[in-house]
Amino acid sequence: MDSTMDSGMLDVPGARLYFEVRGAGPVLLTILGGGGDAAMAAPLAGALADRYTVITYDRRGATRSPLTGPPYEQGIEEHADDALRLLSAVGEEPAHVFGTHSGALIALDLLARHPERVRRLVAHEPPAFSLLPDAAHWFALAGEAVALCLEEGVGPAMRKFGEETGVTAPPEPDPNLPAWVKDMLTRMNANMETSLRYEMLPFCRYVPDAAALRTAPLALASGVQTRSMLMHRCTLAVAGYLGLDPVELPGDYVGYLRSPAEYAAELHTLLAAPPGQP
Repeated sequence: MDSTMDSGMLDVPGARLYFEVRGAGPVLLTILGGGGDAAMAAPLAGALADRYTVITYDRRGATRSPLTGPPYEQGIEEHADDALRLLSAVGEEPAHVFGTHSGALIALDLLARHPERVRRLVAHEPPAFSLLPDAAHWFALAGEAVALCLEEGVGPAMRKFGEETGVTAPPEPDPNLPAWVKDMLTRMNANMETSLRYEMLPFCRYVPDAAALRTAPLALASGVQTRSMLMHRCTLAVAGYLGLDPVELPGDYVGYLRSPAEYAAELHTLLAAPPGQP
C-alpha cells in the first residue's frame, strides 16, 4: 500500500511481532485493539508520516505476529511489555503513543509502569469495564460472548457483544475492495477469535494505576459519534477516576480509519499539547 513503509519482525518472549515503520521525526507508536492490525492503522500512519516516525504493529497472537507456543490467556501487562520492547528496538528517546480501545488500556499500562518511555499518550475509548457502576453486567456480557465464540464461532459472539456495546465485527471482504483492504479484513476476522478467546476476559477487568497516571502526560478521548455509547461511558469513567477532562476526536470508534486526514490533524494537536493540557 505504501512504498515508503518498512517492515520487520521482532522476537519477544513467547511471540514474534510484525511491525511497520513510516515517516520521519519523533516516534509515534500506535496500539490498536480487538482484531485490528498494522494495516488498519496504515491510513492514519500515512497521514502523520510527515511529522512522526510512525510505528504500527500486529499485537501478539495476531495473524502476522504468531505465538511461539500454544495459545493462552493474555494480560494487559504482557502486551505493554511488547510495546516497550518495540520502542526499545527503535531508540531510547521517549515516544508519543496513540492507543485505541484495548490498545488504550495497553498504552495506559505502558505509561504507568514506564513513564520515562512515553512523551505523551492519547488514549482513545479505553474499555475499562471495571470502572463502570454496572461493571458486573459488562463482565457477564463478556463471558457470554466468549462462551458463544467457543460454542458457535466468532460471528454469533460478536453479534451478541455488538448489540449492547455498539462495537461490531469487521465485515466480510467485498471482492470489489482494494487488495490490501480485503487482506486486512480477512486477517481481522481471524484475529477476532484470538481477541475473544484469549484477551477479552482479562482485558475487561484491568484497572488503570490511578496513582501513576493522575499527573502523567495523558489525554483521554472518545469519538464525537459515540456519545452515550458504552465506550464513551468507559472514557468518562476513566477520566473521572484519573481526575482528567476528556476530549473528543472525529468520527466513531474507528474514526482514525474512516477519516484519517481529519483524525491525524486532531491527534497531532493533542500529542503536541504543552504539559498539563488535555
